[in-house]
Amino acid sequence: MKRGPRGKTRYEIFAYVKSRLKEGNPPTIREVQEAFHLKSVQTARVHLNTLVKENKLMKIPGIARGYRLTKDRHAAQATFIPVLGNVHAGDLNLACEEIECYIPVNQQHTNVELFALRIEGDSMIGQGILPGDTAIIRKQPSAAKGDIVVVLVEGEASIKTYDTDNGKIVLRPENPKYDPIYPDSDRYRILGKVIEIRRCLG
Repeated sequence: MKRGPRGKTRYEIFAYVKSRLKEGNPPTIREVQEAFHLKSVQTARVHLNTLVKENKLMKIPGIARGYRLTKDRHAAQATFIPVLGNVHAGDLNLACEEIECYIPVNQQHTNVELFALRIEGDSMIGQGILPGDTAIIRKQPSAAKGDIVVVLVEGEASIKTYDTDNGKIVLRPENPKYDPIYPDSDRYRILGKVIEIRRCLG
């Protein structure tokens, strides 16, 4: 097989990594190997290490998806967390836990366990949470009154405001179209507290 121009594969790998980073889904070394049908993971690692030496990429130690663009200071200082699918802000809907992609969060959040979910439904519009938004959630098993939480009720996930009424748990929607949920104490589980909402405009 005729070899391509010197450095062509590495240039294409850089373009691929750059594209994946812009999508919020940095690749692993194995994914680079598979994308370019390279003979081994080590071959992919050599190309990536060369891009680091050329100051086109930087590598955050200890992270499988740790390659970043050197010109992107914010990305370099960020940790990427998984987007696990959809959570329904409306009637309860089955939870989805398949990883769609990864998105960056600020360095201040790196000492806690986070994940993200896409919002479906309109029951939380009173809190400015709209369908299509992405919720950043801090994993925790409990909540305080007024917290916006992701909760499992009998295996189904929803996002609601956590409240109490005479000692009974209430999961309140923020839309008058929906009724509050009064789950039995042994039939619900808090997955985490919503700490940030992200929205794509246009």
